[in-house]
Amino acid sequence: MIDKNIVKQLVCQWLEDKEYFLVDIDVTTDNRIVVEIDHADGVWIEDCVALSRYIEEHLNRDDEDYELEVGSAGIGQPFKVAQQYINHIGKPVEVLTADGRKLKGTLKAVDGEQFTLMTTEKQRVEGKKRPVAVDVDMDFNMGDVKYTKYIIGIK
Repeated sequence: MIDKNIVKQLVCQWLEDKEYFLVDIDVTTDNRIVVEIDHADGVWIEDCVALSRYIEEHLNRDDEDYELEVGSAGIGQPFKVAQQYINHIGKPVEVLTADGRKLKGTLKAVDGEQFTLMTTEKQRVEGKKRPVAVDVDMDFNMGDVKYTKYIIGIK
């Protein structure tokens, strides 16, 4: 089986001096390698091809045969690394909390492994007959939510 750390090292070498970042690497027992990268402005197919070729140049198929797939972290898929949170600050996201609540709002801030979601709640305000929509900031630890993902909007 191909060592995941070797693949990671190759990917990190290719990523040096580029604005791309590594999202995930998966190596299965039957040597299927899946590499996910991302970029603040999206991923270009030409760069996926270049990374794929770079990996292939450094792995020897005579030693072990493998299947290689290089692509982008899918839009609308749950975030896997902190850089994805940072890239989506100010954008609409959906958060599934550990207790099963689905919240939609705007990703307001990211600090280390913490993030802030600004969501709107209806609250009773003294002197008003009906509840009023109020913006509320909610803080979460990235590891304590089931997922966070970008909400694709249609304009």
